[in-house]
Amino acid sequence: MNTLAYKPNCKETIERLRLWHERQYGDRILVRCPSPSEALQRFRAEHRDGDCGYPDPRERIEFWDKIFAEQSEVADDSIPAVYLTEMDQGLYGGMVDAEVRFQCDTDNGWISSMVVPLWEDWSKFDTLKIDSDHPWFQRFMKQLEIFVAGAGDKFGVSHFILIDSLNFIFELLGATGAYMSVETEPEMVRRAIDFAFELNTLVQDTFFENTPRLQGGTCSNMVSWAPGRIVSESLDPFHMTSVEYFEKWGREPIERILARYDGGVCHIHGNGRHLLEKAITIRGLKAIYMGDDKGFPYAIDIAGELRDRAGDMPLVIRADYNVFRDKLQSHELPGGVLYEVFGTPSVDEANSLVDIVREYRV
Repeated sequence: MNTLAYKPNCKETIERLRLWHERQYGDRILVRCPSPSEALQRFRAEHRDGDCGYPDPRERIEFWDKIFAEQSEVADDSIPAVYLTEMDQGLYGGMVDAEVRFQCDTDNGWISSMVVPLWEDWSKFDTLKIDSDHPWFQRFMKQLEIFVAGAGDKFGVSHFILIDSLNFIFELLGATGAYMSVETEPEMVRRAIDFAFELNTLVQDTFFENTPRLQGGTCSNMVSWAPGRIVSESLDPFHMTSVEYFEKWGREPIERILARYDGGVCHIHGNGRHLLEKAITIRGLKAIYMGDDKGFPYAIDIAGELRDRAGDMPLVIRADYNVFRDKLQSHELPGGVLYEVFGTPSVDEANSLVDIVREYRV
């Protein structure tokens, strides 16, 4: 697939993203600045935040179709692509019979999934098996089929998160059980990490086999687009640990699964920024999304510091529209960054912002 109906400037956008991934945008910036959405407003009126059931995937793809059709007038550096939010985390735990719960977020239109920890200890580990006939895997396959058909040539289908390494052990034992097991039963942790690798590669191989590549690359909710088959990794279990802990338990499983594909991207939350210097040395890592969290400085407010610490690694940084516009006008934005701007007041304001961004040089 070479172009998307809902992205009139698709070719030019991908060329900019390609140069960014090749680290040739050190003196330039990119921007994603979605305009207000009537479809999202209707979603907010018809739904409530919190627990819900598994939705009809046909209704979900119709919702995203409306969202991307509205945004097609914005000439920014986004690539419209639907994310399988319903599979987000629950798929992996669901495939080993953990209880899956869904939650609706009216702020962004997501209906996402997580699981209740499956066990209190390791006594049932040998009962785990990977079964492509499992109802949860079949649900994944069916939703993937519906989303690919619904997206057609209008928009892409984004990769979705890996739940491997300690992330998967969280689904088995919960966070406390996972951290305790690293100290008390490290061999069981290693076995579970190996099991998670096989489970995750089944899911991701299936995703890549059943979705089209866009100009040879992967659509991404994190970085818009990246060349090749790119997976989306999570460093979340290591955000509350030391750098040494990450090196001992995090690096090898991540590099192992990134090497199976053409690399990956990851996100780092506010409480994980101490890992940044190590994260940029992960073999196969292509870009990092810098998240914001309560109790920590917004990434946009320390963008220069983050840029210095990350070397030439492509970064994604979120920013409020007014904050971004002010920093753009005062020439305070470091290069090599894809800025994700929220709160843009209109399509016209978004495109005016894009025009300025195209001329910006560090």
